[in-house]
Amino acid sequence: MRYQIFIPVLPLMFCAAAGAANPPTGSTAVVGVMETTDLHSNVLGYDYFRLSPEPSLGLDRTASLIAQARRQFPNNLLFDNGDTIQGSALADYQALAKPLKCDQTLAIYKVMNKLGYDGGGIGNHEFNYGLAYLSQVTGNRFEVDGVDAARPRCAGPAFPQVLANVYSLKTRKPLFAPYSIIDKQIAALDADGKPVTATLKVGIIGFAPPTILSWDKRWLEGKVYTEGLRETAARFIPEMRAKGADLVVAISHGGLDDSTYAPSMENGNWHLSKVPGIDAMLIGHSHLPFPNAASTVPQFNLPGVDKVKGLVNGVPTVMANLWGKHLGVIGLHLSYDGQRWVVDRSKTTVEARAAQQADKSFIAPDPAIAALVAAEHEATIRYVKTPVGATDFRMSTYFADVGDVSAITVVNQAQADYVIKYVKASMPQYAALPVLSMASPFKGGTAGVTDYTDVKAGSLALNNAADLYLYPNSLYAVKVNGGELKDWLERAAERFNTIDPALATPQELVNTAFPTYNFDALTSKDVSYEIDVTKAPGQRIRNLRFRDKPVNASNEFLVATNNYRASGGGGFPGLDGSKTAIAAPDANRDVLIAYIKDVKNLTRAQHGQQRSWRFAKTRTAGPVVFHSAPGLLPLARQAGLGNVSMLRADDGLGKGFALYAVDLSK
Repeated sequence: MRYQIFIPVLPLMFCAAAGAANPPTGSTAVVGVMETTDLHSNVLGYDYFRLSPEPSLGLDRTASLIAQARRQFPNNLLFDNGDTIQGSALADYQALAKPLKCDQTLAIYKVMNKLGYDGGGIGNHEFNYGLAYLSQVTGNRFEVDGVDAARPRCAGPAFPQVLANVYSLKTRKPLFAPYSIIDKQIAALDADGKPVTATLKVGIIGFAPPTILSWDKRWLEGKVYTEGLRETAARFIPEMRAKGADLVVAISHGGLDDSTYAPSMENGNWHLSKVPGIDAMLIGHSHLPFPNAASTVPQFNLPGVDKVKGLVNGVPTVMANLWGKHLGVIGLHLSYDGQRWVVDRSKTTVEARAAQQADKSFIAPDPAIAALVAAEHEATIRYVKTPVGATDFRMSTYFADVGDVSAITVVNQAQADYVIKYVKASMPQYAALPVLSMASPFKGGTAGVTDYTDVKAGSLALNNAADLYLYPNSLYAVKVNGGELKDWLERAAERFNTIDPALATPQELVNTAFPTYNFDALTSKDVSYEIDVTKAPGQRIRNLRFRDKPVNASNEFLVATNNYRASGGGGFPGLDGSKTAIAAPDANRDVLIAYIKDVKNLTRAQHGQQRSWRFAKTRTAGPVVFHSAPGLLPLARQAGLGNVSMLRADDGLGKGFALYAVDLSK
């Protein structure tokens, strides 16, 4: 058998063919195809790091958008595009602190069941907790090493989940069902405008980034393999059509990239769109809304990409941002030609509908959602309040782009301490190598003005540690030489735009297309370097020194990092898994928590201001500007950033940010 058979369990979602299987020629219908993606277990509009409501996120608000869309499109389907089960304190609580029992359903899936999802895909973060956990919570039996395929089928979502390009090495078959065909009864109009009913067979096929093999190597190596999107789609779509699929919707967890196709590429959907037979694409992974006429993001400004109409090489395509902030809605206009339903692309509409309304308020949440997961929510709050230590200074990332290392220094210290002890205990062959550590500010305003790490002075609890280290990565260490270390820092310096000193007009410092979590930095008293933002990318790192001596290719280091970076995440030169010296069994966040428990009391002098990098000094004719939350200039001063000023408390872009400037001559 090529794929698993899913047993229909929700009559609303898997309607029997009550209408005419073959409507009259010339019949027309409109079907709304809705997408959520990258929810990351943000079930409720609540920030577990700050222990306060957060209206800018949450599936409870997306639920209200779904209800609105269903009123507009009585014929509708609702799909999720993955990165669903990981990414919040609630997710960690159910996976790690108090693991879910076999008969229990994940909170996020409970809500999706209530909302009547028709199907879902699988993202890369679904694999973060391992295959045994993924097998359990999705209600699937995986035939892979390390998972008991004979154990009882556990509770999972009440809708089919599809994934076509990840295979079991043991069986050489897809880990999940590669596709599913859903019978959906729809209301249509015949050629004379009279109502008719019909059964629309909607095929869904799922794809995950093949790069999961690098990012979650510790869980996946020797157990699964991947295939490229293009060849996988070309294999299965004709089979779906042969089995009667009227429409084919690709649920692909990735973005757009028009570089030369490779089966291993992370964001292969530009190429996927060219595979014949795809009627609509639901994409994700990039944490952005598409279509977006104003977007300057490179992937939405490629040849063949219409960022206004939401078309990729002519295929209606939507990306619903992240955390429930948007709902993707494709209004497919269909006509029946006597043999099959055909999409009229000239009438089809594509939107990413925001939960934030035009007046900057947020749509009201569906109260039934909070009631459904009240027990899990309260248990998570109790969990994140568990004390671990104290700090005498505020750790934040509001000014991380201009040199505040208060939120990453302790992470680097914890990682380096772990590696030093690990080498001493288990790997004497590396005893002579200096140990460094790289960490990045995971939250830097990408998702809004509240999307920053912010840990106040005082008692430290688990939620604070989770704020300092957002992802459930594992600690890895890589062996690199001085040239490779410089290349690493050069890649991280792509966080900045190239500044022209002669320009009198304001210049944006930060390249927002480069993710905050790729802005790796050293925070060691032994290392110093400068970033010259007037130079082109790849030529910015100057005066890299270790213990006051220039670093060159003859130097060797062990650098503590995480499995994502060590295995190729972020496209850092040379970091492809081949330089991994230590693949630790412990998560970075657990290493951080253990370090804080051991130190007990963090001080700014010891744990919050060891800064290795500076901007190379240069005078500019006009201001160099960046955006952050308003009213926080005192934080910059506390971090020793005397060259930062606030130009306007409101940057005028309507998202609540202030406009700051950094004087590069100081």
